[in-house]
Amino acid sequence: MPATLMNQRDLEFMLYELFDSEALINRERYQDHDRQTFNEVVNTAKAIAEKHFLPIRQKLDIEQPTFDGSKVHLLPELKPAIDAVNESGIAAATADYDLGGMQLPPIVASAANAYLSVAGGVGMGYNMLTTANANLLQAHGSDELIDTWVKPMREGRFMGTMAMTEPGSGSGLGDLTTKAVKADDGSYRITGNKIFISGGDHDLSENIVHLVLARLRGAPQGVKGISLFVVPKFLLNEDGSIGDDNEVALAGLFHKMGGRAQTSTALSFGEKQGSVGYLVGEENCGLKYMFHMMNEARIMVGTSGAVLAVAGYQYSVDYAKNRPQGRLPSCKDPLSPMVNIIEHADVKRMLLAQKAIAEGALALVLYGTQLSDDEHTAATIEQRQYAHTLLDFLTPIIKTWPSEYGPKANSYAIQVLGGHGYTNEHPVEMFYRDNRLNPIHEGTTGIQSLDLMTRKVPMNKMQGYIATLDEITKTIAAANIHPSLKVYACQLNDAVRLLRLTTDSVLTAMSTHNIDLALANSVKYLELFGHIVIAWLWLKQAIVATEALSQKPHQADENFYQGKLQAQQYFYRFELPKIEHWSTILLTSDSTSFDMQPDWF
Repeated sequence: MPATLMNQRDLEFMLYELFDSEALINRERYQDHDRQTFNEVVNTAKAIAEKHFLPIRQKLDIEQPTFDGSKVHLLPELKPAIDAVNESGIAAATADYDLGGMQLPPIVASAANAYLSVAGGVGMGYNMLTTANANLLQAHGSDELIDTWVKPMREGRFMGTMAMTEPGSGSGLGDLTTKAVKADDGSYRITGNKIFISGGDHDLSENIVHLVLARLRGAPQGVKGISLFVVPKFLLNEDGSIGDDNEVALAGLFHKMGGRAQTSTALSFGEKQGSVGYLVGEENCGLKYMFHMMNEARIMVGTSGAVLAVAGYQYSVDYAKNRPQGRLPSCKDPLSPMVNIIEHADVKRMLLAQKAIAEGALALVLYGTQLSDDEHTAATIEQRQYAHTLLDFLTPIIKTWPSEYGPKANSYAIQVLGGHGYTNEHPVEMFYRDNRLNPIHEGTTGIQSLDLMTRKVPMNKMQGYIATLDEITKTIAAANIHPSLKVYACQLNDAVRLLRLTTDSVLTAMSTHNIDLALANSVKYLELFGHIVIAWLWLKQAIVATEALSQKPHQADENFYQGKLQAQQYFYRFELPKIEHWSTILLTSDSTSFDMQPDWF
């Protein structure tokens, strides 16, 4: 029997025991739903994943998109799979009813999409970017833009992208050169080149709606002079049908080490008369609007890192339980039966490391998804603002920790399979390759660490930082009620104390010393903070598991909860102590990297 795509018992634990998603039905937006409908959506996604995506998963990885000079060609089986998702309504699961959505809580939609992502890889990226594109336009676009572009995207007839990166600017968006000129009819003419545009060209939908960052003539330099435009691949006729080509040309495809199912494109806009674009919001406010989509995409990237880690863990556990090899060191009889490799202590170590990473990361991204919901649907304005404060602060960690540690978990999965692990007869090497893209997507780890240290920590008198530590402190207090968890509560309390000391030190260094030196080890600060956040979420899981075990559950659940406690113990004993070394580097403003000279390399 093949390994399961996701651990359904763990998803149920996350949804209903850790985050109490069932309580969301008390909110007006979700009053038509109940736990049964939540489960039906997750099960529908699982069925689509197993029927449509899983049989073509390897083909999607091996048979990459091609470009014949005029048209891009995808694996033909991908479109029926995407169509099945659209027809089920899952692609627009969180959208409003009047826009064709199901008004599901994002945390439930995220659990459903986990199955699709694991089975279809970034083949599901076309839908996910479309959802983020539509969400941005719904939040910041005019009624006309919403009617024209959002509704067809919610229906799956159109798909969307975000077009930011340019050949000469990369992550430095302030240096982009794509131009926009206002036309007499109030629209704009867009000219320029964009690269690494995921889903930039394909034949999966009738039209592709690009959200393009561009600069108006006379606009301020840097990021303050960037505007955002809707630039469709095809213009529309008055009746909404597909019209003329809009001079959005595919210049070429990039072929990546992973994520091969989704086109990565170089696009040329407006080589003749200029591509027609429609302004989103106000001029020179484009980056502010685009951050709506970027922040959503950052949670998507973190989620990808988490679910790929879960998938690799699930597969390697299944393999280890069924692969006989060797004998325990205590066995001296060469004629005795071989044991399954899951009996070997080092294999247990690698599986436990994966579990600690994968299920910790999954808890983190689902927590972030729930915060994104709370900031819009929580009962009071104060609760919504508090959720916004927490999510805004935690976004660099939600994006980065799973995307950095997810590939480490996948590397362990390969190792568990041994020589079979790096062959494409098994998917774990593909999971690793797909996951390795995530530390780069939507802002590299270095960029996220700078954002955390220079913006998120000091912002609004450190409100996000204070709120996060307050939440951790509440969990520590709750854990202290349980004798078996007191040692971990004490360890996490000490970690928070060290974090406070380190934060005070780096803030002082930033304000009084060489700012470049002060930020040279920013990644270690993000890693330190991320480990503490994951330790916090593991302690929350341990509290739930401890209380559940006190109720004397049946054997299968007892095993499940004991596994949670063992993974939590592993993280606290093997991972959390690393923060002391990272703190020392930050407290001493270690200059090893900073002092290195270009000519010395």
